Amino acid sequence: MKLRLPAWTATLTWKAAVFITVMCCALAALLGAFVHVAVTGQTVGNARDKALTKLQDVTRLYEAGDRLPPGSGVDPPGLPESLRDLAVRGKRATMVAEHDGRPTMWAAGPVDGDRAIAAEIDYSQSAKTIDGLDRAIAGSSVLAIGATLLVGAFAVTRVTRRLHLTATVARRISAGDLDARVNDPRTKDPSRAQDEVATVAGALDTMASSLQGKLESEQRFTADVAHELRTPLTGLHAAAELLPPGRPAELVRDRVQTMRTLTEDLLEISRLDSRREQVELDCHPLAPLAERAVRASGTDTEVRVVRDVCVETDRRRLERVLGNLIANAHKHGRAPVVLTVDGPEISVRDHGDGYPDYLVEHGPQRFRTEGGAKGHGLGLTIAAGQALVLGARLEFTNAEDGGAVARVRLPYAEDEQGCGTPGPPGGSSG
Repeated sequence: MKLRLPAWTATLTWKAAVFITVMCCALAALLGAFVHVAVTGQTVGNARDKALTKLQDVTRLYEAGDRLPPGSGVDPPGLPESLRDLAVRGKRATMVAEHDGRPTMWAAGPVDGDRAIAAEIDYSQSAKTIDGLDRAIAGSSVLAIGATLLVGAFAVTRVTRRLHLTATVARRISAGDLDARVNDPRTKDPSRAQDEVATVAGALDTMASSLQGKLESEQRFTADVAHELRTPLTGLHAAAELLPPGRPAELVRDRVQTMRTLTEDLLEISRLDSRREQVELDCHPLAPLAERAVRASGTDTEVRVVRDVCVETDRRRLERVLGNLIANAHKHGRAPVVLTVDGPEISVRDHGDGYPDYLVEHGPQRFRTEGGAKGHGLGLTIAAGQALVLGARLEFTNAEDGGAVARVRLPYAEDEQGCGTPGPPGGSSG
């Protein structure tokens, strides 16, 4: 079983905190070990020198036959056995060992063949000095690590806060808010040195401004073209009505009507792209609204009501969305086409070949065709734009047993007040 760390451990702040802590601990351990070794070596060396000096004095007194001072003697009690063995073999050595409940520095040397003469000095103060040093090293290391961690966390948090702001602005731009900018103050003053975060923020703002300019230019172009086409198309429509009856006149009227519809669609897309559309919200039961959209389409579409609810929405825009989905299902799919109302979700399904992969993955794209197939025109693009204005979620999928399915999920809370008694489930009409 693979161990997964909590999601918060993936943040840059946490990683920086761990890195700073590890590095501080390693540095504190290294410096602490160095100081400990140096001070301990000096303290032990001083105690060893004192013990050896006392041993020399004791040896001279022993050889002169004088009385030995306290803390010395030949094979005295408490002398470590390992130190005595070294002395018997003719070596002078020192050793720290517990004697009478306190640390003692022993020094021993050879005397009279198989015996050892030894001297001891109190090592308690030196041991306390080393213990105090170790505690001071540990305490100062903890304080240094804590202070460094706080300073490092403050510095890293400032950087990550700016990164989060940049990421938030990038997501807003991706969602369509082209007015969003980071506006990092470091990018406003050319004489001020910029760090990497400021460079990224400046590049994002520049990209957003460039993208906004290009999109606004395209929107103006689309709107201007649609407006300019309106006048000649109106005249062409009036002229077509004057043609004598016959097949040529019908073809001309049909093409003129197609051009007028395309022009109106372009104007609607231009308004949707500008994101200045205002919704007129009111409470509507979805089942009657769906049936009205089907009747307005003039198509043979079955309506199924699983559960009817009242939602607050713009009736005209929702009917526009449903009308486009129904028209697309009949134009590019195959019968039967079924519109289903299930709570705040409305689905339109046909039984054709389904949506192309690019549309399912990326949503509708204007006039796009693939593999020589006929494109989906502007109907689905308008439906997606109107759904966005309504705050609804429009999804395009393919049914497992064939056919395209478009689902509109309207904003709805289960505990919100309705606008009447919902209709009985399971009803249908055609």
